[in-house]
Amino acid sequence: MDKSIIDQIEIKLSEEKPGMSAQGVMSPVESKLYLKPSDSASVASVMLLLVPVEGRWNVIYIKRADDNPTDKHAGQISLPGGKMEEIDESYEACAIRETYEEIGIAPEKIKVIGELSPLYVYVSNFQVYPYVGYLTSDTKLRLQESEVKEVIMIPLEDLREEKRVMNGSVKIFNGNTMDVPYYDLYGNKLWGATAMITAEFLNIISDI
Repeated sequence: MDKSIIDQIEIKLSEEKPGMSAQGVMSPVESKLYLKPSDSASVASVMLLLVPVEGRWNVIYIKRADDNPTDKHAGQISLPGGKMEEIDESYEACAIRETYEEIGIAPEKIKVIGELSPLYVYVSNFQVYPYVGYLTSDTKLRLQESEVKEVIMIPLEDLREEKRVMNGSVKIFNGNTMDVPYYDLYGNKLWGATAMITAEFLNIISDI
């Protein structure tokens, strides 16, 4: 497995981030709504995890369970992650713990190589801190079925294809639909905050 791209990504992540100038490309509404967290915002962390599959680095996404009426992101594609708890020593620790709880990857098998720009998700009132890591050894996934319906892996080179970016109708929390930019993940529509986080990551690594 070629780890050189991981080393290059780590270097890029240590440099200044583009933030909303990159995230906003995939914003479903006015970007300014994502810029200022409310004083009552909760904190969450997510993990953009690179996983080796058949000689290629893949990004792992989860499809959230769609039977939780209180989850404003039910049924959507997201990154592993969740709300920060008292046991978490840092935002990074939260992302690692949540990844373990949701898809069963043990903390010692994740190497964090950097972070992306925080993003305020106004719909659910969360300030989200995204981290980037990679899987250091093979492991079997174990899904937390109450929160995760399935896992979607997409090779990094496929995710970077321009044809993945589309604009069209998606279902939102209240059962209505709206036209938004999204990434086509083999028929699954990745949109909203997770698409914005993905957009910044892809912008950062665009010349690798």
